[in-house]
Amino acid sequence: MAEAVLNADPIVRALQAAFCRDAPRQELLELVTRKMRQAGPPYTGVYLYMLHGDELVLEAFDGRPTDLTRVALGTGVCGRAVAEQRDLNIPDVSVVEDYLACSAETQSELVVLIRRHDEILGEIDIDSDVLAGFDDAEERAVREVADALATLL
Repeated sequence: MAEAVLNADPIVRALQAAFCRDAPRQELLELVTRKMRQAGPPYTGVYLYMLHGDELVLEAFDGRPTDLTRVALGTGVCGRAVAEQRDLNIPDVSVVEDYLACSAETQSELVVLIRRHDEILGEIDIDSDVLAGFDDAEERAVREVADALATLL
């Protein structure tokens, strides 16, 4: 089994430490995006979209700025992940008909839902400038971070 580029353990520990010192929600979200992107390639951009009613709202990011700050459920990869209630790993975004790009340079994307039991709180959306940037090991590592975040929000 391949080892992930992303090491979730130090991110989860940093999240827990910040939570224990009563860090505000926004700080927790920004900590996740910053530390995940620090893993380096394939993590070009890390975006945290949180669910507000029937749309996802960008609340924190690290990487290229984006104009995509709100996404309707069912729209694009991010909106589809929530509508279908499942994580999505897109190895080549150019083949997705309704793809909404945070950046024109993005080649692949991984969306992992942040869930507390059956409730979807939001998602971690990761863009990569390489095709097929995310394998199963990366998905598992991102899932660990998403699960930790879900328990602390």
